[in-house]
Amino acid sequence: MSRMHSSRKGSSGSKKPLLTENPKWVQSSADEVKDLVAKLSGEGMSMAKIGLVLRDQHAIPNVRLATGKSVKEILTEKNIKSELPEDLQALMKRAVSMTSHVSKNPKDLHNLRGRHLLESKIRRLVKYYKREGIIPESWNYALDTAALQVE
Repeated sequence: MSRMHSSRKGSSGSKKPLLTENPKWVQSSADEVKDLVAKLSGEGMSMAKIGLVLRDQHAIPNVRLATGKSVKEILTEKNIKSELPEDLQALMKRAVSMTSHVSKNPKDLHNLRGRHLLESKIRRLVKYYKREGIIPESWNYALDTAALQVE
């Protein structure tokens, strides 16, 4: 896979070990894990943060192996839905922080270009989510509203 905004190739990363069943040392049942996911989501945690908390604090290494469903599937099953997808929120948060940096450092042209590239990724992702019906057609990305939505 190549990089989006450069002519270089992508770098390969580490892979998770191939596991087909939940480890025997995991004590929690599938229903307990699902309840934990719903509780942590109610506390305002993102899906990635839920996975980290389950791994580090509750000794559940993989939610899919423990329950047969992903965190996202569990949340949709329990009718818990965020207003924006998690990856779009993360990109918008980065754009807001880059904007505050550029406003303090107006000569930082590398960061300014990075913000422009990041905003193009956001627009591309918004177009995809509108096409798939995940966000409404009337929703538009604007930096000032992104600052309000991300906080």
